[in-house]
Amino acid sequence: MKIKYRVFLKNKAAVVGLVLVILISLTAIFAPLIAPYDVREQDFQYRFMRPSRMHLLGTDDFGRDTFSRVVYGARVSLLVGVLSVLLSTILGMLVGMFAGYFGGKFDALIVGIVDILMAFPTILLCLTILVIMGPGFWTLILSIGFSLFPRFIRIARGSTLSVKQEKYIEACRLIGRKDIGTVFLHVLPNISGPIIVIGTLWIATAIRIEASLSFLGFGVKPPMPTWGNMINAGMSFLAINPWLVTIPGFAIMVTVIAFNMLGDGLRDISDPRLRQ
Repeated sequence: MKIKYRVFLKNKAAVVGLVLVILISLTAIFAPLIAPYDVREQDFQYRFMRPSRMHLLGTDDFGRDTFSRVVYGARVSLLVGVLSVLLSTILGMLVGMFAGYFGGKFDALIVGIVDILMAFPTILLCLTILVIMGPGFWTLILSIGFSLFPRFIRIARGSTLSVKQEKYIEACRLIGRKDIGTVFLHVLPNISGPIIVIGTLWIATAIRIEASLSFLGFGVKPPMPTWGNMINAGMSFLAINPWLVTIPGFAIMVTVIAFNMLGDGLRDISDPRLRQ
């Protein structure tokens, strides 16, 4: 454990990413305490204010405080990113693990379905689901989770095929242990590490997809603020008040970079060659 800790600390970018992820998470958790204004409070007297002492990041076209809305937008982005990746990770790991371990027709069917789904762009799969089910917070999570689902199946299946050849798996078969027990007691713990690392990296992708869908009008509907719908609303006033676009855009950029840096650090820990 000390070796892994040292490997992580050697990666300065990963440490910075971890600190940023913690700060963003705390901001989302304590948003009611941090935000100085109600995100739905409108004051047309102060429309399009520049950043000032009264409004740290200015106001939008309805006179709402931009700083408060960015803080609350972190909640939606993190929840959608984490929950959608968690859903796709759990389901993808189970399906890929069983397909790789048992093989046969079930494996061939899963491989065929994964190949078909991965032929479509991720954003297109999300839009298709949202058009069918309608926009909303939970349908947004389901659509992103389903679009990332095939990627986790492929990773879990490949890792299972590798673990399946190990001698301890053969030993389990020789002593008569049931396949289900072998899968959950020996295969799952050995493939979960790399998948968790990949999941951390894909949280950044899920946040970016959520922002894109919200920007297109298929995400969480106003007045609930998200970084994507804030950019969408601010595009109409880009010439007179660029802060409405650049501030939530900067928040997305920092969050995505933070998760990517953290994922790189976790990948260093999971690589045995780097641990040596």
